[in-house]
Amino acid sequence: MITLKQLEALYWISQLGTFERAAAKLNTTQSAISKRIRELEAASGFPLFDRNQRGARLTEKGEHLLALGQEMLGLRERILDLKDAKEMPARRLRFGVTELTALTWLPRFVATVRELYPQIILEPHVGATLSLTERLREDELDLIAIPETFSDDDITSVRLAEVSNVWMTRPGLVKDRNGLTLEELAKYPILTQGSRGGTGLFYYRWFRSQGITFPQMLSSDNLIALLGLAVAGVGISYLPRQVFRPLIDEGKLVVISTRPALPPTPYSAMYRSDRASVFLSKIADLMVDICDFSRQLQA
Repeated sequence: MITLKQLEALYWISQLGTFERAAAKLNTTQSAISKRIRELEAASGFPLFDRNQRGARLTEKGEHLLALGQEMLGLRERILDLKDAKEMPARRLRFGVTELTALTWLPRFVATVRELYPQIILEPHVGATLSLTERLREDELDLIAIPETFSDDDITSVRLAEVSNVWMTRPGLVKDRNGLTLEELAKYPILTQGSRGGTGLFYYRWFRSQGITFPQMLSSDNLIALLGLAVAGVGISYLPRQVFRPLIDEGKLVVISTRPALPPTPYSAMYRSDRASVFLSKIADLMVDICDFSRQLQA
C-alpha cells in the first residue's frame, strides 16, 4: 500500500538531493527514509532511483510517480487548509432539468445557488426525462429535476411540486369546448410528448388506465414544438395551464375541458443514494423552495 509518508520522503529526497537531508527535514532517521522508499518501490513494482548513478537520481518512472505524488500531497494540504479557510473551495454541481423547468424557475435557481455558493461551478443540462435519468445512473449528473415517473431504491427522490396540465388548441378547432369525454376528444388530432419525456410517459400510462387510444396522434419530445403546433391549429395538446396563460389571454389558445380532467404531473428532485451528501440534500431542498411552474423565465 502506498502511503503519504512514502510520497513525502520521495518528494524531499528529490528536492534536497540526499536521503540524509530528507531525513533531517522530516525529523526522522536516514534508515526510516530508506525503509519508506523500499516500501514504495515494492508497492509500485519498479525502482525509483538509478543505483548506477551517484546521488539520488530518479528513474524515468520514478519521476512520473513523483509528479503524481505531488498532486496527492497537494490535496492533503488543501484538506488541512479547510480548517482555517474563510471561504469554501470551489465545488462543481452537474444538474439536469427538463424544458419546463428551463422555461420557468431555472434562472432563479441558478442565481440563488450562485449567491449561496459564490465559488460553485455549475454545469446545467437540459434534456428529456429518460436521457437525464440515464445520465444520473451513469454518474454523469449529480442531481436532476424531472417528472416523477419511476421509483428506485438506489435513487433518492424529493417531491418538488405538481404541475396542472389542460388540453389546449387554437380557437375554432373545437366547436364545443366544455366537458368533452376522452372518447370525443380522440376524434381530433392529438399532440403528445414523446416516450422519452416524463410528462409524455406519465400521461401515456394514464390514458392506458382509462382505456383510451388516440388514432390521430403526433408525438414530439420538444415542448416548444408542441406549443407551436397547438397555436398553429394542427391539433390538441396537453400543456401547463399557468405557464401559457398569457397565450390564452391573447386569444392564441383556448382550453378544452374534459371528463375526466387530466391529473397533475408530479415533479421531483433526484440523486443517487450512494452519492448522497449534505450538499446535494441542501440543493434538493433549495429546489423545493424555489420551484414555481406558474411563470416563465423567473429572475
